[in-house]
Amino acid sequence: MTMPFARAANLWQPATLQQARQLDITSPITGQTYRIFISIPTTPPPSAGYPVIYALDGNATFPTLAVMARTILPRGAALPVVVGIGYPGEFDYGMGRGRDYTPPSGADGPAKEGGADLFLDFIERELKPLIATMAPLDPARQALYGHSYGGLCTLHALFTRPAMFQTWLAASPSIWYRERVVLDGIDGFKRRVAALPAKPSLMLAAGALEQPSTANGPLQGRDAIAAARRMVDNARELGERLQKTNTLARVQFHLLTHEDHGSATFPAMARGLEFFLT
Repeated sequence: MTMPFARAANLWQPATLQQARQLDITSPITGQTYRIFISIPTTPPPSAGYPVIYALDGNATFPTLAVMARTILPRGAALPVVVGIGYPGEFDYGMGRGRDYTPPSGADGPAKEGGADLFLDFIERELKPLIATMAPLDPARQALYGHSYGGLCTLHALFTRPAMFQTWLAASPSIWYRERVVLDGIDGFKRRVAALPAKPSLMLAAGALEQPSTANGPLQGRDAIAAARRMVDNARELGERLQKTNTLARVQFHLLTHEDHGSATFPAMARGLEFFLT
């Protein structure tokens, strides 16, 4: 027997996310259009303003991060403003991420790569001033979260523009990209941080299943590619390297048990919020 409401398909409405808004904006700097999501707490801001966390791949990350920010807040922490930077369309991961999240490598490659510096100019010179008009923000408590290519972009920004944010959250960063070109930015990193009023902090995370073991012999196909990329070892070794230099206020590395490359982003967001807000 068919239930009466099952026939009323026209009564179904698009779902909405509490406290969320979005706006498509076209950047004169990059010439690209971005879909910006924002969630502003309904509670009064702290005297210094709300903390704010920006998340790359906003179409995919913003809904989860916005809910997490309201429900798993560390005791006594101020509710943050959550900003997602995404792309127009119905895809979770926009096609523009390959252009916007990859650093220049100095090598010949696809035309739709290597645009991270222009993308970071957009965030710094256009997006952050826009978000500052939406709510009172604490300029000393701002974070950037990125996963995969987004984690690569996060590290590139940290090494080349450490003043942009105080907390940096890089989940499953694609350090392997273009012969680990992102690590070239470390050369001037210590000097850049020394000029800041306070040292920034970095959290790194990777899923334990992202790097297949070669203990039982050579691997084939996608497993061989994943092993060669050393997602876990690259992130762990970077954390150890930065801890030894004493350049950062805090460095943490989380190995996320039972998580692969896709699923690691969710526990990484939870760990990242905790790291940022405590």
